[in-house]
This record gives sequence, structure tokens and C-alpha cells, in this order.
Amino acid sequence: MQKITPFLWFDNQLEDAIEFYTSIFRDARVRDIKRGPDGKAFTATFELEGLQFMGLNGGPHFKFTEAISFFVRCSDQAEVDYYWDRLIEGGTPQHCGWLKDRYGVAWQIIPDALIRYLSDADSAKAGRVQQAMMGMVKLDVAGLDAAAAG
Repeated sequence: MQKITPFLWFDNQLEDAIEFYTSIFRDARVRDIKRGPDGKAFTATFELEGLQFMGLNGGPHFKFTEAISFFVRCSDQAEVDYYWDRLIEGGTPQHCGWLKDRYGVAWQIIPDALIRYLSDADSAKAGRVQQAMMGMVKLDVAGLDAAAAG
């Protein structure tokens, strides 16, 4: 059992959000849904890629912000494209690989290449890659590779 669990507060879209997320992530499952007297989901527990989440239909009192985001590490451009294209459905693109999904949850869709280049001992290379990233919305591995090559 994980010690810390992300807890997501939705207005009234908890079940829809769980269906959406579990349809995107390959290793995903619903663990439990507790219903209120009206039969609607009140709380739920679900897993995405081995990480357990809890959700609540708590009403319109709180909204998600980019101050908290979920970082999805991708091995290549195909994986970046897959997660970006699915999570952006009904959402809003941001910059530098960030997006807000249809529920307002912020996601970072990040290729391993970016992580590798930004931590490169060659600070000029890392700087070029960072500059290239700053001009991107969805991250483009070929563009990052070109920036790294100079």
C-alpha cells in the first residue's frame, strides 16, 4: 500500500473522469466506488500505472490549478503523441509539454530525451534544448534532438 495518495476533487464528474483516465493508461483499474444516497459516485479509488488515486465528487468549491500536475514520462515520440492526443481531448494545450485535460487537471507529457538533454554535462547543449523546449507546445523529440546537435 502506498503511503501518499493523490486525492482529486471533482465537481460532479468523478465517474466520467475515472472512465476517461482508465481508458488512456494501459495499466489502469477501478478499485472501489462508494455511492451517495442519490446513487451517484461520491468517492472512488483507482489506479493508473501502479499509482493509486482517490477521487471525490465534492461540488464546485475547488478547481484544479497547474500548481499540481502529473508528470508522464515517455520513452519516445510515439508515446508522447499517444498520451498528448488522448489527454488533450476536450482540454487545453499549454506550453513546454503541459496540458490541462477536460477536467482541469494539469499533465506534463515529457520524453526521456528532454530529461537526458537537460541534465547533460555540456551546458551549451542543455541550454539549446531548453530554449527549443520553451518554444514548443507538445514536445517534439526530433526538435529536441536537433537543438542538442546544435
